[in-house]
Amino acid sequence: MSSELFQALTMLSEEKGIDKETLLEALEAALISAYKKNFKSASNVSVKFNEEEGTMKVFARKKVVDEVENEREEINLDEAREIDLSYEIGDIVEQEVTPTNFGRIAAQAAKQVVTQRVREAERDIIYEEYIDREEDVLTGIVERVDAHNVFVNIGKVEAKLSRMDQIESEKYEVHDRIKVYVTKVTKTNKGPQVSISRSHPGLLKRLFEMEVPEIYDGTVEIKSISREAGERSKISVYASNPEVDPVGSCVGPKGQRVQAVVNELNGEKIDIVKWSEDPVIYVSNALSPSEVIDVLVDEEERATTVIVPDDQLSLAIGKRGQNARLAAKLTGWKIDIKSESEAKESGIEFGELKEVEEDVLEETPKPEESSDDFLLTEDDGEESLPEDDYLFE
Repeated sequence: MSSELFQALTMLSEEKGIDKETLLEALEAALISAYKKNFKSASNVSVKFNEEEGTMKVFARKKVVDEVENEREEINLDEAREIDLSYEIGDIVEQEVTPTNFGRIAAQAAKQVVTQRVREAERDIIYEEYIDREEDVLTGIVERVDAHNVFVNIGKVEAKLSRMDQIESEKYEVHDRIKVYVTKVTKTNKGPQVSISRSHPGLLKRLFEMEVPEIYDGTVEIKSISREAGERSKISVYASNPEVDPVGSCVGPKGQRVQAVVNELNGEKIDIVKWSEDPVIYVSNALSPSEVIDVLVDEEERATTVIVPDDQLSLAIGKRGQNARLAAKLTGWKIDIKSESEAKESGIEFGELKEVEEDVLEETPKPEESSDDFLLTEDDGEESLPEDDYLFE
């Protein structure tokens, strides 16, 4: 019986990919528990395996003492030396106490404990597999949908896409294949729990890494992302090599690269702008395609006042203030937008950013030459905030 048990453990170890020592430790604990339960023993016992002979034996462990106070845990020196003359006070004597029918009892008692340990080990393996995929994109299949959550099969686990992590404009159907961003992996009593998202900015970043080789190899760096999932996002990019066009790399030939990302996000509009350490240039780029006359910077308050032509005010702000709001999140600067006439009436002194305007036109495709999927158009400015509320942060 013991030899068959060892063979079963070996097969189980190979099949499940679990360390055999882990299974033997579980088996040892199960056998000790079974012995104490079935033979009403409170003794300190140990179990020793011999795989070559296919045997397992139970030993009672007793400490050598001068005067015995607890016969189940202690043995006097004279009795110990009858077993072996080398024993001294404080040594541990092991005496075999294996019952004749212990194999059958042990097998029955060990089954449940070993099965539980196997499950735990399998959960650990799955956890280690998915913890390495945190902040990564996985492709999953929608298995079921309820009023609040979408449950997605991502391989060995079912992940829950909560309402806050869904894109409001998307409708999920069973068997749909979708890409999701792994936000967190945690251990639970029921196994690893994988949190996923479709609305996280990290999804946008990973999708660009997948589509743009220059981002993947580090030639182009994504500096910042601001996103209102399902509607519009802005992404700022930078290349240390002056010969590399970071915006053009992300857009791709005929807009193919950015279009692939847009398609994956079901039409979410994406603005790609060039990052700059100069806040004047960076804020101006972030508000594109709106023209910018001047950007006045308050370093201490980390705030900017942006002057735009009167006919560009609506475009700079965007629908419900979206363009300016995303630009503020992207740059990390407060943005107070004023029209040219309003600035003059307020006595604000400003110049013209002719050089910056030329750079923006070079860095970001013109609206009439580009797909509306990744560039703002004048129509996006029809709905804007009241004229006295142009401050964004």
